[in-house]
Amino acid sequence: MSLLDRLAEAHIQKAIENGEMEHLPGKGKPLLLDDDSMIPAELRAGYRLLKNSGFLPPELELAREIREVESLILRMDHGEEREEACVRLGLLRTRLQQRGHDLSPLLQRGDYHDKLIQQWDQKNR
Repeated sequence: MSLLDRLAEAHIQKAIENGEMEHLPGKGKPLLLDDDSMIPAELRAGYRLLKNSGFLPPELELAREIREVESLILRMDHGEEREEACVRLGLLRTRLQQRGHDLSPLLQRGDYHDKLIQQWDQKNR
């Protein structure tokens, strides 16, 4: 154990002995840990820091924006605005792919995607 680890452990132990850990929120409940197994080990600390600060890595921000535009398209009537949103969606997907992250082939623009949109439109009319 490094000196820093030993100092941290000593401070934690002192806080426990002084009862400073008794009234923490979530005490006695399991921790909700994020699954970061898909993030390279050398990036995990940076990504966690960004997440805890309210920021997302660029590829996750793009994925979130893609979901928002898809949701918007599903609620729009056919017309010029919907076509513009579809163009925007294509641009966002291209940006994500350029970063080396592919979308599921089933959800990419194609027959399957179009059928999903049509079914959604029919159900929500």
